[in-house]
Amino acid sequence: MGLNGCCSCVKYLMVLINILFWIIGLTFVISAVWMLTDPTFVLSMSQSYQHYQIALYVLLGIGILITLGAFFGCWGVCRESQCFLVSFFCVILVVMVAQIAAGAWAFHNQDKLDDIIRAAVKSTVQHEYGQSTMSSQTVTFDALQKQLKCCGADGPGDWATSRFNNVDRTNIVEIAVSSMNVFYNIPESCCKEDLKDNECEMSRRLKFGGPLNQAIYQTGCVDKMIECVTENWIPIFAVTVSIIFLELLSLTFALSLCCAVRNKHYKA
Repeated sequence: MGLNGCCSCVKYLMVLINILFWIIGLTFVISAVWMLTDPTFVLSMSQSYQHYQIALYVLLGIGILITLGAFFGCWGVCRESQCFLVSFFCVILVVMVAQIAAGAWAFHNQDKLDDIIRAAVKSTVQHEYGQSTMSSQTVTFDALQKQLKCCGADGPGDWATSRFNNVDRTNIVEIAVSSMNVFYNIPESCCKEDLKDNECEMSRRLKFGGPLNQAIYQTGCVDKMIECVTENWIPIFAVTVSIIFLELLSLTFALSLCCAVRNKHYKA
């Protein structure tokens, strides 16, 4: 004999919540696998490539755990199995604790995260953009500059000492002192949209230390990325809190159903 009354409503709610968990988990898994296999997503340069891969593997692991937990939850509800309900409880509890710990670490080390992002973007601009062996980074950074409407890491001046302009980074001190009259080029993706035919080509050539052309983006991509996160922190926070709330609700429902199944077995 199956559970009825309030427990029946809880069962339907548990199934609905686990369907949402399935969607969330599969989204995490697909996104992580996509970013691991698609080279155009590899924006993390030599200094942060390891951090980038670790973050993706953590995302993949969380996605797998959520998907597995959703399977345990649905199966435990349908079969009224204490074993699967307890397994669901343990998996979701681990995921929730990991999420809270990761969020607390990120909040406490936000300055360190800013430094990692800044170093990564700076490394791309100075060392890897435009190099034949780094075509994926070039494509990705072009897309980033167009999407965020930015140029360089801290601004267009970063390109003056970049390998994109065939600058030898081993003699950067001498370059900074002796290149005041040297012109340098910036990527086409730094040009603003809807420019006339040759306006972008003419605007891409800048004088070292000279004024910036108004036809190109003036803001660095690091500041734009931080600004983007800052402007959207409310939706990000709301989504995070909603997921944690669903996890807490599902843990409560799982415990309630476990007790109900146990009592039913005792009465039987």
